Amino acid sequence: METFEGYIDHFLYYNDSNGYGVFELDTEEDDLICTGSFPGLTQGETVEVTGEWTEHPTYGPQLKVKQWKVTEPSDLMDVERYLASGAIKGVGPTIAKRIIKKFGKDALDIIDREPERLTQIKGISERIAQNIATQVAERRGLRDAIMMLGKYGISNNMALKLYEAYGASLERVLEENPYRLAEEIDGIGFKKADEIASRIGIAIDSRYRIESGILYVLNSAAMDGHTYLPREELLEKAYELLGVPQSVIEELLPDMMIDKRIVIKEADRGDKGKETAVYPSMTYYEELGCARLLHELNDTPKSDEHKVEQRIESIEANLSLELDELQKEAVCKAALNGVFILTGGPGTGKTTAINAIIRLFTSEGMSIMLAAPTGRAAKRMTEATGYEAKTIHRLLELTGPSTESGGKGAFFERNEDNPLETDAVIIDEASMVDIHLLYALLKAMSPGTKLILVGDDNQLPSVGPGQVLHDMIESGRFECVELKKIFRQAAKSDIIVNAHKINRGEEIALDNKSSDFFFLERSDVNVIYKHMIQLIMGKLPGYVDATPIQIQVLTPTRIGALGAPALNKVLQRYINPPAEDKPEYTYGENVFRLGDKVMQIKNNYNLGWEIMSAYGIAADSGTGVFNGDIGVIIDINRSLQQLTVEYDDKRRVKYPFSGLDELELAYAVTIHKAQGSEYPAVIMPLLGGPRMLLNRNLLYTGVTRAKKCVTILGSRSTLNTMIHNISERNRYTGLALRIREV
Repeated sequence: METFEGYIDHFLYYNDSNGYGVFELDTEEDDLICTGSFPGLTQGETVEVTGEWTEHPTYGPQLKVKQWKVTEPSDLMDVERYLASGAIKGVGPTIAKRIIKKFGKDALDIIDREPERLTQIKGISERIAQNIATQVAERRGLRDAIMMLGKYGISNNMALKLYEAYGASLERVLEENPYRLAEEIDGIGFKKADEIASRIGIAIDSRYRIESGILYVLNSAAMDGHTYLPREELLEKAYELLGVPQSVIEELLPDMMIDKRIVIKEADRGDKGKETAVYPSMTYYEELGCARLLHELNDTPKSDEHKVEQRIESIEANLSLELDELQKEAVCKAALNGVFILTGGPGTGKTTAINAIIRLFTSEGMSIMLAAPTGRAAKRMTEATGYEAKTIHRLLELTGPSTESGGKGAFFERNEDNPLETDAVIIDEASMVDIHLLYALLKAMSPGTKLILVGDDNQLPSVGPGQVLHDMIESGRFECVELKKIFRQAAKSDIIVNAHKINRGEEIALDNKSSDFFFLERSDVNVIYKHMIQLIMGKLPGYVDATPIQIQVLTPTRIGALGAPALNKVLQRYINPPAEDKPEYTYGENVFRLGDKVMQIKNNYNLGWEIMSAYGIAADSGTGVFNGDIGVIIDINRSLQQLTVEYDDKRRVKYPFSGLDELELAYAVTIHKAQGSEYPAVIMPLLGGPRMLLNRNLLYTGVTRAKKCVTILGSRSTLNTMIHNISERNRYTGLALRIREV
């Protein structure tokens, strides 16, 4: 590590979004190129930098800066150079000379402490003087914040984010209640706020700490799919986190309810008895709002059932379509009710029923909108129906930060004030819809609009909180038809036949006499790796007419040698090996390489995307990339410090290198992450693991992701354990109860 001092002659590159920059530093001995994160630094400032030398293949030697600090200009020339650099709007070379001539070496002190004296200089009005002082103060404030927060292990980029949020009051916020950071700033969790609080000296039994810890436990539960926690479980988890007596924690619950930060309700869990449920306020009111809005949608005038049945017969005749009794019942109930649920496993004719519903509605002159939770599911829906289907987020017109949102994040253009203009909305893969998305959808639907939810209740529930489809069915308040018959064409597929056997708890044939379902018993992890590579690179592409990158490995877990991270490192090495013409970038434990298959691992409503035309012009654009979206890296630009991913629906997203914590390699993904997707071929390594993960629900979901071929590598006993294990992680949700209450 070497240290240099000088002034910033000019920036060669600067990224406002993450503070990454490249500048030329003018020192007494020589000029050098510095790279790193420099939020708040500007041309003309005097700095001390510490870093290590690297060799860029194009630009030569560069100092990769690890630490930096702004120093006071050492002479009048440095002060004038800084003022004339353009860093301060309203001050150019001429004004800078006049300031130096008038105030000499005291110029910066006067700007800081007595800015009104600047009006003594020709060309500087009172407004300009105040503006100059404000800019200098803001830059000093940001630099001070970066230095102060660095002591707490907070990166420069996060310091910039915090300073933008709190400005000059940042230090006061930290001293009074650093736990506000965990609640108000994305990226600062409770544990980081707790670490800062500990260093500041805030007591372990501080009210701020305990209340923030309670909310952290509830929000962590939401990450596991719960909309609430039973009070006893909340107290136990909060005690483990905070290390203070449960009685002290419990004493604060009523106050938090009065402050509308939580809601406490009695919950009836049927045969499991009653319990006291503690909700984050937003989630409770979303459940309650969903219940009320669903009842409003369902409260529609009754149509003549006989006439509807006659129209269905006419549609069958005109389209040469033959519906079974359950499919006819589904189409009829969709027409007669404001809210209708259609469920069924693979091959039971859900798509045929959807098409019949669409034909019935359009024959009546009704307008319809189709949507699904993911881009892949929407694309399949479009192909199956011939009507355009969108993601629910695009249907609701997700929009980036604006003046309407106070510049604080994305929002849906479609809402109660600007509802969807349609007579019916049909949502496919409804088991993936969480409580947040359902509430947003329902708010955008006017009374009188029909809502048809289509899904498979035996699939895994949504990644987000809630189990919307299950709870709506369980409430018993909405008409629901479950299709059960496996149609003749589907019955030829062992993928579909075995999926239904798994769902019924029946063991499946593992004799490899099938043409689309194979089992290879292997007990050694390295042998599983070997056969996986042979299948992906050799046997399967031609068999299912797909490229190796389209073949998907699905695993129950992220842990161990057969967990997603470990598998991705192995698969990347063979599917997309390093090469001179493939730029790559290492971020944490991941190496991202041109051509890699990657997945977005968190919802980012503010991330922009573009769809390019054949002429290289943006044909469409918007915001929002979502948990589970899969794409391919098509560009890595080191000079701009960013990589570009093209997703399955042709959206292109540019990621700054500092934002790569939102991406993972996706040659292998967990079965949970694969919900709503369909792949030409699926390979599933199953060789032991936690009983909680090895259940029927997970196996069924994994098998039904495959279109043409499933290959299971591993243990026969593990496979059979999953078939017979019906235990799932129970979700604490209250939508069914809210619906019955309303």
